[in-house]
Order: sequence, then C-alpha cells, then structure tokens
Amino acid sequence: MCAALTGLAFMVFAPMALAANQHNNAARHELTAGKAVMLGIVEGITEYLPVSSSGHLLVTQRWLNIGEQEATRQAADTYTVVIQAGAILAVLVVSWKRVISVLRGAIGKDEAGRKTLVALVIAFVPAAITGLIGESTIKDRLLEPIPVAIAWIVGGVAILAIGSKLHARGQSTGRPLEAMTHRDAAAIGLVQILALWPGTSRSLVTILGALVLGLSLSAAVEFSFLLGLVTLGAATAKDLVSNGGGMFDTYGIVNPTIGFAVAFVAALVAVRWMITYLQHHSLNIFAYYRLVAAAVTIALVGTNTI
Repeated sequence: MCAALTGLAFMVFAPMALAANQHNNAARHELTAGKAVMLGIVEGITEYLPVSSSGHLLVTQRWLNIGEQEATRQAADTYTVVIQAGAILAVLVVSWKRVISVLRGAIGKDEAGRKTLVALVIAFVPAAITGLIGESTIKDRLLEPIPVAIAWIVGGVAILAIGSKLHARGQSTGRPLEAMTHRDAAAIGLVQILALWPGTSRSLVTILGALVLGLSLSAAVEFSFLLGLVTLGAATAKDLVSNGGGMFDTYGIVNPTIGFAVAFVAALVAVRWMITYLQHHSLNIFAYYRLVAAAVTIALVGTNTI
C-alpha cells in the first residue's frame, strides 16, 4: 500500500518538479551575467542624467527579451528597480558631505542639514503619493516604447526651448541650496510627478524646475541628486519588500548582484562626468541624445525588433 502511494505521488509530483526546474533554468538563462552587466550599465549611466533610466531600461529589456514571459515579468520589473540601489550608492559616495549634513540635521546638530532634510521630505511627498495611487495605470498605459519615445521628444524640445537659457542664468546667478524655501521644495515635488511618465526623466524635470525657481545650477543638480536618493531609495525598498523574494527565486542572487555592482560603477562615473560637464556646457547634448533615442526606438518598434 505504502509503495503504491509512494509511486502515485512520484507520478504526480515528479513532472511538476521537473517543470519548475525547467522554468527556473529558463528564467536564469533569460537574465544571464552578460545581460545583467548590460542592464547595470544602462541603469547606472542613465539614472541621474536627464535622459530617463526607466525608458532606457524598458527598451533594453525588450531588445534583450527579458521579462517578456508572463512568468518572469514581475521579476524583471523588480530587478530594474532593485539595481537602482547601485546608483543610490554612487550618489552617497559623491555627495557624502551633504548626506552627513542632512543626517546631522535630522538629530538637530546641523541647521543647514535640517533645512535640506525638510525640503527633501516636502519635495518627495507629491510624487510618492501620486505614484502609489497611479502605479497600475502608469504600467498599463505608459510603460511601452512609443509613450517613452514621445516623452523623450517632449523633453528634448523642452531642453532646446528653455534649457540653455536657464543653464546660462544658473551658472552666473542663482540661490544656493541653503536658500531653498518650502515653497521651492513643494514646486519641485509637484514637477517631479511628471517624471512618473517613463521617458520624461526625474533628473530633467527637477533640474529645470529648480533653475526656473531661481536656484543656481550647482544647487539644482545637487538637489536633484539628493531627491533621487530619497525617491529611488523608497521605490527600491518597496519593491524589495514586496517582490524581492520572487525576483531572487526567479533569477538567483548572482546575476542581480552583478547588475547592482555594475550600476554602482557606471553611476559613479556618470554623475562625476555630469557635474564637470555642466560647469562648461549647456544641457543641449542631452536634448539631441533624447531625440536620437526616440527616433531609434520608433524605428525598432516599426521593424518589430522590440
């Protein structure tokens, strides 16, 4: 009797175990070390530049056929959020003095840091609330190549229309970060909502928004970095808690770790380059890049490549 039951159980569960094993092998082949490196480079370079990391990651995922299966879509989406932690770490390295100031301000030992902390909280709240409410709508309607391409075009035109003038004014005049008011922070927070549209770029709208409000270029860039630290940190923590286990079950731990490390190095290089570049050049190079990226994406969609 026991032998019969054992045999029956084997007949029922063995095919299920084999299918699960085959699925895991297929999923891990989907995100190879090479693909993890590519996505890490894309994330790291584009996260803080005004070109939109979410748009680049979406197009790259489609091109690499990652997350195209229903069974791996959630894991792929989680992976692209989690590797943002590498970019977050890069900003911690670059802006460590300001971060320490903010942390000291949180415990009442640095007045300038306290003001920056309050400004970051005020600026973070609008996009956080809007993102939580509209997350499913954004993913269903805007997380596609053509909407991303449209956002790239709109952002590129905006840079060419107003970015150069604001950049020039921000270099010669403008208030320092310490002079940011609560109203400034709230306005930048509202503008950051626009970046929920993949392809828009959180860095772009926050930098332009800060320049419009009269902050100096250095203050606008630094606040954008710090606000990204808070915003991306919250998004990464949320996805890790909600879906991190499923992602590691699907892709293992090695390749996501590779992506994280590569994103850190790439973001470190990109952030330091951007800080130096904007001291002597306008934002126009990013506008031209966005327009080219949009054209390439539309061509890829038109040829059914993605």
